Amino acid sequence: MSKSVKYRLNKASEAEIAEHLLSCDADFVPPLSGRVEIADYAKKIASKAARFEAWSDDRLVGLVAVYCNDPEKRIAYITSVSVLRESMGKGIGESMMRQCIARVKALGMHQVSLEVASGNMPAIGLYEKSGFVAGRTKDPFVTMDLYLK
Repeated sequence: MSKSVKYRLNKASEAEIAEHLLSCDADFVPPLSGRVEIADYAKKIASKAARFEAWSDDRLVGLVAVYCNDPEKRIAYITSVSVLRESMGKGIGESMMRQCIARVKALGMHQVSLEVASGNMPAIGLYEKSGFVAGRTKDPFVTMDLYLK
């Protein structure tokens, strides 16, 4: 079993996205299934988001999904960032975030925003490393923004 990771754009099917999100459910803070119906969320991501994906042995191990549908304000919104627990700590999240940021910048966006649980320190660390800064707080979430030049 090879452990190499391949990065792809928009390859995952709705079913693969749902399977991945279910596998990561408990690692979301709070768990994703408590906030959304995962099958419906996977369908929305598959049909409306740009997806930066990490694959290992034909399994989706990482996903960053971003909506770039606000051309007037030029704000992109990252709706989901996830890496399978067994693939964490290998730089996969950082790599997908770099790819995502480069893509939204190339599309002419001026800002990227996301929401994260204020207690999810590993995720906040990843976003800060990617250049995001904390903004508005709406318990238990904080909005983080990256302003693009």
